[in-house]
Amino acid sequence: MDTRIQFKDCGRISYKDAWELQTKLFGRSNEQKIFNRTHKEQAQPISNYLLFCEHNHVYTLGKSGHEQNLLVQSDVLAQQGIEFFHTNRGGDITYHGPGQLTGYPILDLEQFFTDVHKYMRYLEDVIILTCAHYGVETGRVPGQTGVWVDYDKGSRARKICALGVHMGRWITMHGFGFNINSDLSKFDLIVPCGIADKGVTSLSAETGREIDMQELKSLVQHYFEEVFSATLEPYRDAVPVSGS
Repeated sequence: MDTRIQFKDCGRISYKDAWELQTKLFGRSNEQKIFNRTHKEQAQPISNYLLFCEHNHVYTLGKSGHEQNLLVQSDVLAQQGIEFFHTNRGGDITYHGPGQLTGYPILDLEQFFTDVHKYMRYLEDVIILTCAHYGVETGRVPGQTGVWVDYDKGSRARKICALGVHMGRWITMHGFGFNINSDLSKFDLIVPCGIADKGVTSLSAETGREIDMQELKSLVQHYFEEVFSATLEPYRDAVPVSGS
């Protein structure tokens, strides 16, 4: 494994702070790529990153999403302490919050492969392998991004991990929201990912027990290295991580 990825567990962090950090790292990588292409004799390596977070309660709407999939008014969100953000990722509306592992890979795919569909499938593979470790069989629903329990049972399928990414010059940002010990009632206030005929679940709901988050994070790191043929190393970038 020779592709290096700087890894940082940001812990509990606001969505705004995480988005700002992603944007800074994404922007820096893009600027370096532009510089490298025009100053080949001075080219510098482009760093790769993987950030782990747990967010405060928040709904995020992707650039192709529909606001009517938020089923309540802003005053209800305020009463429940739930934030709302429009984002530049793909996909529709989703929920992030405590008990969910949110992962943000900021990768230069030219160091891996230049295929966005393959990238999405690789992210799904990481989650599928992690769920299998806990004895939960998961898979894909044709035509719908993400990782699902009972994926081959039509309307009985339940999403356990949502994906949404943004990409520029083959550099990625945003990523996945993997429901571990999540408060699933928060999904009742939205049409998750704009899909009305299927449900949402979590790893704790499927196993019937609370999941140790540190153990879970270690497994996701392991399978990320395995699937992407990469090595995770400590985050060393000068960009600070707020809230950590």
